[in-house]
Amino acid sequence: MRLLSKTYWHGTQIRFRDPVEDVTGISVALDAADGTRLRGVYWTSDSNPRPKVAVIAAHPRGDFSEHHAFPAFLKAGYACMGANMRNVNNDSDCQHEKLVVDIAAYMQWLKENGVEKIILLGNSGGGSLFSFYQSQAKAAPDDRIKFTPGGRPTGLNKMALIPGDAIIYMAAHTGQGLIINEVIDPSVVDEHDPLRTNPEFDMYDPENGFKPAPEWVKYSPEFIEKFRKAQLARVQRLDAVAHDWINLSKDAAKIHGSEGFEDLPAEIQRRVMEREAFEPVMVIYRTMANLHYADNTLDPSPRPYGSLISPRPDLMNFQRFGFARVMTPHGWLSTWSGLSSNASIPKTGPSITEPAVVIQAGKDLDVFPETHSKLTFNTIQSADKEYWDIPEALHYFEPDEGDNGNETLNRVMERLVTWVRERFPI
Repeated sequence: MRLLSKTYWHGTQIRFRDPVEDVTGISVALDAADGTRLRGVYWTSDSNPRPKVAVIAAHPRGDFSEHHAFPAFLKAGYACMGANMRNVNNDSDCQHEKLVVDIAAYMQWLKENGVEKIILLGNSGGGSLFSFYQSQAKAAPDDRIKFTPGGRPTGLNKMALIPGDAIIYMAAHTGQGLIINEVIDPSVVDEHDPLRTNPEFDMYDPENGFKPAPEWVKYSPEFIEKFRKAQLARVQRLDAVAHDWINLSKDAAKIHGSEGFEDLPAEIQRRVMEREAFEPVMVIYRTMANLHYADNTLDPSPRPYGSLISPRPDLMNFQRFGFARVMTPHGWLSTWSGLSSNASIPKTGPSITEPAVVIQAGKDLDVFPETHSKLTFNTIQSADKEYWDIPEALHYFEPDEGDNGNETLNRVMERLVTWVRERFPI
């Protein structure tokens, strides 16, 4: 029997769920400040074709051009921008510092087209993305991040970054890197031989308390402590690998640019230039090992067993699909390393002072109340902030098994539109 992945991964539920009438969507093609071509969709209601308030949704890799929150906002008269990033559907070289540049281009376009107030809709990975953007947009140019975790200049100090006016955290985690810190399998012994396993750190080993899925487990405090330390140790090892690859190219570039390079034998010159040009990829196996998947006493919630990707994470852990499977060294350090990425709520949340609402989906399989939503709520510094717990909601507020229609989504959106209207009337 083949597993596996659930049907509602990115790209399948990020769409309008019900028919939407009397709206117009136009394709927006624009250039980011570094020349990268971006494509999104700008939606308006026919009853209000020139709105002054817009909602923008974006994700590091997901296609949010038809986000499921948009229809309710459009019906209320707000504009909606589905802002796809440069890494849509492929985040192997995703560097969040570049995504700041992408969002800036959309923000500028909205302002140039008559929008006066912009609400940042941070769904899933969009929450930490928009928090990172907002932290950079509000910082003085000289205080912005000057280099990516891999050492590349960002140029953010020279760019016009327009801050948003409010932020919505909708089933949003605290950062993709922090997700990896939670899901990476610490029992992997050799990155080049991913089937080799140290049973001491294997959460799916019955000796450590695991039971046949989907039977819930209660891991011992001792196992939890050493498991989590081993997870961070593996992330640290992968960071070292990424830096080694980057330094190989840097060192070769120095030799290439040094005096006397042209006097070296042709074979040596060729090898140096090959190393300078080399663009390695890192294959990161087994990233479906979150203790929360099997132990619901950890950060308790009404969630079902398993992960967002599969009801059998113990087997999905060995399949091709998963978080951060193939990354460039720069992409790994900037996006998926919880030890190196700048795009994490603990780092950026203190910059958020605008009106904010944090929405926890109770049945979410990868975003948990204490670990993510309450941490976000407690970290942001907004005087006007609210925390909503929606116990019956899944990650994308999609219908649960046996449900008909989109009752949960519609209830949440009715409340959310009211929250926005109170602060940004049409």
